[in-house]
Amino acid sequence: MLRTCLDRLYLGAGYLAGLFVVAIFVLMLLLSAGRPLGLNIPAGDELIAWCMAATAFLGLAHTFRSGEMIRVGLLIDRFKGRTRWWFEVLSLVIGLGFIGFFTVYAVQMTYDSYRFNDMAQGVLAIPLWIPQLGYAGGLVILTIAFVDELVHVLRGNATHFEKPPPQTAEEAVERAIQSAV
Repeated sequence: MLRTCLDRLYLGAGYLAGLFVVAIFVLMLLLSAGRPLGLNIPAGDELIAWCMAATAFLGLAHTFRSGEMIRVGLLIDRFKGRTRWWFEVLSLVIGLGFIGFFTVYAVQMTYDSYRFNDMAQGVLAIPLWIPQLGYAGGLVILTIAFVDELVHVLRGNATHFEKPPPQTAEEAVERAIQSAV
């Protein structure tokens, strides 16, 4: 039950990030194509910037859980068995520490913007906490994903975020093509 809820949370955040990508596309299209037609979106650049931030942060947990985040395993890949497990746990604890730090301050900043009724300084005067929700919310979901993964690994399971090495040359080429390397 909890596993299903967490997986849906990560997937939902990923879909929401995708919706913000579509919003960026539509806004940029309207800004570019609308210029010759006399159509102007006064706060278009601000809206695109807020959508980009929401896309980046809301997509983090889904990217992490599906093994698509860039991971440098120069040290960890040299170990096997229990030693590797300890390094994985240590890496997750350090990552959780950094992500938790950023999450606490992002949530505090968003709350302060709400509490002080901080308004955006651009053309579109909206409460600043609204666009900050994507940033803070994405970090909260990523923190949950890190805690989830740490608990999963502490129980002796293999990590979710690491894909097994390719078995054939064709599989390695296919992965490189999919990741746009």
